[in-house]
Formats: sequence, structure tokens, C-alpha cells
Amino acid sequence: MVVTRFAPSPTGYLHIGGLRTALFNYLWARKNNGKFRLRIEDTDLARNKEEATKAILEAFEWVGMNWDDEVVYQSDRFDVYKKYVDQLLKEGKAYKCYLTPEELKEYREAVQAGKEAPFDIRKYRDFEGELDKDYVIRFKAPLSGELVLDDGVKGKVTHQIQPSDDFVIARSSGVPTYNFVVVIDDHEMGMTEIIRGDDHLTNTFKQMLIYQAFGWDIPKFYHVPMIHNEKGKKLSKRDGAVNVMEYKSEGFLPEALLNFLARLGWSHGDQEIFSMDEMIKLFNPNDINSAPSRYNYEKLLWLNHHYIKNTPNQKLAKLLKEDFNIDIENHDKLEILLDEVKDRAQTLKEMAEIIDNILTAPKEYNEKAVKKFIKENTKENLAKFVEFIKDKELHLPTDWHDVLMDEFIPQNGLKPKDIMPPLRICMNGDTKGIDLSALLAILGKEEVIKRINNFINN
Repeated sequence: MVVTRFAPSPTGYLHIGGLRTALFNYLWARKNNGKFRLRIEDTDLARNKEEATKAILEAFEWVGMNWDDEVVYQSDRFDVYKKYVDQLLKEGKAYKCYLTPEELKEYREAVQAGKEAPFDIRKYRDFEGELDKDYVIRFKAPLSGELVLDDGVKGKVTHQIQPSDDFVIARSSGVPTYNFVVVIDDHEMGMTEIIRGDDHLTNTFKQMLIYQAFGWDIPKFYHVPMIHNEKGKKLSKRDGAVNVMEYKSEGFLPEALLNFLARLGWSHGDQEIFSMDEMIKLFNPNDINSAPSRYNYEKLLWLNHHYIKNTPNQKLAKLLKEDFNIDIENHDKLEILLDEVKDRAQTLKEMAEIIDNILTAPKEYNEKAVKKFIKENTKENLAKFVEFIKDKELHLPTDWHDVLMDEFIPQNGLKPKDIMPPLRICMNGDTKGIDLSALLAILGKEEVIKRINNFINN
């Protein structure tokens, strides 16, 4: 069985790079009728944030990526890790290192400056006694040789064994390190494939040594290049590297965001639009591009607009109420309103703003529009229009179109520009917006008359 996982650290919120990694793992597990597991890597007790953990789980719920089995929290597993550390010590595959913080600082500074190391970092590798001082526990790596990784994205990658591969697996406090616990967890959780960012590539070789020390099978690795901005630089908050839930608050649909992320580094021919079922059917991590992908906000907006246009109006109304406090679920012209608005809006937030502008009577009027379209006899024409429609049955946009174009305008010797822009100004304070006949139908005759009179008396 294929078993994949996503393992975020709750020291910060889930960003889109992490969500893309999770998506790739999710798709591969679902395609193979396997398992997709979620693990919270919270061993850094000082930096963990409870709200970050909640936000990670909230983001998964929002995008609808359900995981299998219970969430694993590393902070619950310190006893498990200690058992494996003790096993390596007992088998002579790890050792106590008594180097002081001062000595380690001296060593690091020399190495970083390109100088010869003042001593061998493996100084205590074969030390058999005990010292009455603090120590860390280091892994005892082979003294020479190379590791070969057959990566699903990058191909064959080799690593020459070096002194630094005697890395720390448990700090002086007893808290185990990332490169140790991740192997223990991945083994015990039954991971068969691990898809993650290529910033973990150097970690992978350390982890391979741990697998070998325990005699465990090494999972298949796929190291995915990072997401860059449109200029090919590291993605920043300004570019879109923000908390996933900010995309929700900005009015993006989860289907659009997942479709967008899947296409960042993976493709299937020239196809751009993918349902979740299609992504599951077509995705293969071997097809992930080995070059960094580029974030394109305009593409995300285009996709979101596509999904908005293809979302049922009742569902849109529900989302607008839940996320933007726009309550139109029982509006008698719901279908007309949303059909008009969703053609013009790229996000739910933009939809909410347009709808609010339609349904809220204007408190002020665009000065340029008023100057251009309100002439000496305009208010008189508007007053005539009010009288003209008082006794008419006007419900649909076609009703309003016919009464304007076929009756009122020709019967009063007017041109469309004499009454239509002024009507728009009366309704929303400006001449821009949705189709005028639809706007009048949405507001209804009573509200239309009320807004015209407000303008006349302004």
C-alpha cells in the first residue's frame, strides 16, 4: 500500500508551498487507494504555537483534503524516540559527545571561514569513559563511502560521507533532533513515499544513514523544487507566500487554489482546468518538473473566476453569507443577481463588494458622472419615469428593458443616454455596474422609485 504524509511544524502558519506539498502527497495516496497521513512536528516546544496548529487543521478542512487515521503529534512521542536513541547507543551506532558550546562555536567559525577545523568534530566517537559534564548524542556515521539517492524528481544524487555526518540526534536536554525523529515516525507510520521540498535534500542523506543503522527499508523520495515569484526569486509574502487561510478571506475557492497549486510544477499536456477527481486520476510524482515553478497571481485569479462561474448560485450565496456577511439566500432575484455578478468578479470578496454596492442605496453620487449626465431636465424625466412605472407589473429584466426601450423612451421623445445613465446614478451613485435592466429587476419597483426620489430630492 502506498502511504504518504504531510508533516508541518506549528511554529508558523501553513503557507501555499506547504499546501502544494501536502496536495502532491494526497493525490498520490488517493490515486493508489493508499493512505495520506498528517503529522504535526512539534518537538520545538519553545517555538510551537497552538494557534498555528489549529490553523493548519483549519486549512485542511477548508480545502477538503481529509487525512487517514489520527493526527500524530511528535510531542506525544518523546518516550518512543528515547527508546530508539538508547538502542543506537547500546549497539555502538551512536555516542555521547562532550564538546562544549564554546568548542562548537570555535569549530563552526573556522569551517564557515574556510579554515582548517581546530579539531575533529568526532573527537568523542571512540571515547569509552564517562565525563561529569553535559553531552549530546551523535550518530556514528561510516567514516567513508558515499550514499546514492534515486530521487523521483531529481534523478540520481550522490553524497560523499563527511565528518559532519556524525550529526546530533539528541540534545543535552534529551530532546531528539528533527533528522532523527522524522525517520522514526516515517518508519512507524509505514511511509512508502515521501514527497517534500528540495530544501530537505541534504537532510535526506542523514536520514538515509539512520534507516540503514536500524536496517529499515528507505522510502522512495521525491524532492520538489521551490515555488518562485514571477521574477524567479524566492516567493515572499508580497508575492503570495501567506497563510493559506488568507486566500479564503480574500475570496478564493479551495477548488481554484488546489488546481492552481497542482499546476505549479506538474502538468498534463496543455490542460489547465482540473477537478480533484481528474488530478487524482492523472497525477504522478515522476512527472513533477525538476525546475522551480513560478507563481502567477493572474493565473490564480483566472482560475478562481472560472470556478466561481461554474459554482451553483445557492452554494455561492451560502459562502457569501458565511465568509463576507452578505445575506442573499432568500432574495427573490438571487439567480439574476448572482448570474450578473459572477461574470464580473474574480473573487468572492469582489462579488461581496459588488452585491453590497447594488443592495445598499447610495449616500453620495459620483461628481464626474453627475456633471456629465445630469442635465437641466434630467430630474423632470426621472420624475416622469416614476409616474410611468407606478402601475406597471415589472419583475424580470426583460420587463424593465421593454418598458424603458419600447415605451418610456420613445413615448417621451428621449434618447437612451437621457435616462439610462441617470437611472444608474440614482441606483448606485455611478454609471458603472451590471446590466441596467437586471439591476432594476434585482432592486424591485418599490426600491427603484425610492432611490429615484432620493436623488431628485438630494
